[in-house]
Amino acid sequence: MDKFRIQGGVPLEGEIAVSGAKNSALPALAACLLTSDPVKLRRIPPVRDIGTMQQLLQHAGAELDVAADGCVTVRAAELDRPEAPYDLVKTMRASSLVLGPLVARTGRARVSMPGGCAIGARPINLHVGALEQLGAEIRHSHGYVEAQAPRGLKGAQVHFDRITVTGTEDVLMAAVLAEGETVIQNAAREPEVQDLALLLNKMGACVEGAGTSTIRVQGVASLHGTEHTIIPDRIEAGTFLIAGAITRGDLVVSGFIPEHVDALTAKMRQAGVDVTESGSGALRVHASSRLRATDITTEEYPGFATDLQAQYMALMTPAEGISFITETIFENRFMHTQELARMGANIRVEGRQAIVTGVAELTGAQVIASDLRASASLVLAGLVARGETILDRVYHIDRGYEKIEEKLARAGARIERIT
Repeated sequence: MDKFRIQGGVPLEGEIAVSGAKNSALPALAACLLTSDPVKLRRIPPVRDIGTMQQLLQHAGAELDVAADGCVTVRAAELDRPEAPYDLVKTMRASSLVLGPLVARTGRARVSMPGGCAIGARPINLHVGALEQLGAEIRHSHGYVEAQAPRGLKGAQVHFDRITVTGTEDVLMAAVLAEGETVIQNAAREPEVQDLALLLNKMGACVEGAGTSTIRVQGVASLHGTEHTIIPDRIEAGTFLIAGAITRGDLVVSGFIPEHVDALTAKMRQAGVDVTESGSGALRVHASSRLRATDITTEEYPGFATDLQAQYMALMTPAEGISFITETIFENRFMHTQELARMGANIRVEGRQAIVTGVAELTGAQVIASDLRASASLVLAGLVARGETILDRVYHIDRGYEKIEEKLARAGARIERIT
C-alpha cells in the first residue's frame, strides 16, 4: 500500500497548474450515456474515481477511447447492461450519477447504493424521490436501487428539500430526455452543475437557469454527440493556494477560474495571506509571517466549500489565535482532527464545530488518511511540520488529485511516494 514521505519546512515557490475538475468530469462522463453518438471530453483528470466511472460505463456497454492527453471519447451506442454493480462502485459516491441517464435512455437502471468517503450521509433518497416525480418506478432490493420507466419519463415540478449537487445533476440528466418541461427548484448552483448544463446543451438539450436555484428543462426526443472541455478543479486549486500559504511560500497557482474560490481567498486574506492576480486564470499567494486565526462556516456554493474545510483547518493549526470551523454540510467530516493532533495541533471538536487553537509549530508523525480531503489536509500539515511525516492510505488522495506529490515536488516540496 502506497504512502507519502514528507520532510517539512520548505516554503513552496514557483508555479503549479490545476487539472480538470474531477467533480465535473464524473457527471460529464455519465451524460455520455444519454446519446448513441460519440462524445469527446477533454481535460479529464486520470484519478482513481474517474477510472472507476470509466469502468462503469464500459460495464454498461459503452466503448471508451482514453488518450494520454486527458481526452476521452465515449461511444454508448448499445447499453445492454444498464447497471452499476457493487464491486465496481463500492469506493465511489458518484455511482448514483448514472441512475438518471440510464433510466432516461433505456427505461431501466439498477445501481448499487454508493460507497466512497465515510464523511456522513449523502442520502440517495433525494435522487430517488425526484426520479419518481418524473414517472420512474423505484424499488430497493439487496442493496440496489432499481428504476423502471418503460413508457419514458415525464416532465414535472421537482423541489429538493435540501440542496444536493449530485441529486441536481442526476435529475437534470434524466429530465433532458423526459417528455415536457421539468422545473428543478432549490437546485445546486455549483460551477460543476453549470458545466454539466453547458455540455448537455451542446448535445442538443434545452436547459436554462443552471447556476441559479431554479433550473428549467424542456425535454427533447434525443441528444447527439459533441466535444467539451471540462472546467478546472477549484478544490485542487484551493488546496494548492493553501499549500503556498501554510509553508509561507511564494507560489503561483494557474489554469483555473479564480472566482470559483472567492470564498476561500477572502478568508485567506483575512488571515494575512497576500493573494493577488498573476495573469489570466492564476493567483499568487505569499505569506512571510505567522497567520491570524479566522473562522469559517461551510455552505453550499458560492459559500465556503466543504471540500476545502479540512485543508483550511490545517492552515489554521499554526495560526496565531483561536479559529472556529463550523461544518454544516456533512455531520462526520472532522475525522482528520485526530491525525492533526498527532502532529501537535490543538483542536477540540464540539458537535459540528471544531475549535482550533494555534500552536507554535507542528511536528512530523505517522498519520493515516480517512478520506479524500482529510488526506489533503495531512499533506499540507506535513509540508509545514518539523521533521518527517509518513502518510498512510494515500489511495484516498489518489481518488481526486492527479499526481499531487509530483506537482508539489516541482514547487520545492520534499515529498515522495513510497511502497
